Amino acid sequence: MSTDLTLLVWATALTLVQCIIAVLGAQSQVGLPALAGNRDDLPAISGWPDRAARAHRNMLESFVLFVALVLVAQVAGKANGMTALGSELFFWARLVYVPVYIIGIPWLRTGVWAVSIVGLVLIFLRLV
Repeated sequence: MSTDLTLLVWATALTLVQCIIAVLGAQSQVGLPALAGNRDDLPAISGWPDRAARAHRNMLESFVLFVALVLVAQVAGKANGMTALGSELFFWARLVYVPVYIIGIPWLRTGVWAVSIVGLVLIFLRLV
């Protein structure tokens, strides 16, 4: 399996882990019965659980782009060292992004996010 596809699998796992962290954080604040209900009157989640949920939503937004770019590169036969580098930048930056966001380090968070975007741009540039 190519580097790109391997990192796509690991990025999928990372997205799932982020979901679990966000749910566990929310559960720690409002309890499982509130989360299992219809959530009509769910109290606001704050602190690190809220940051974990925002980090997960941000991952979902960029993950769909990563999936599309990696799969198009594979199908088009354009996966190479440049797309592998882009995939590596995306994945490792997203992995660092999780604790940086949950801990709450604003400027570092933005810088790490930018590195993940550079990874996406590298894959895109190979395709155009």
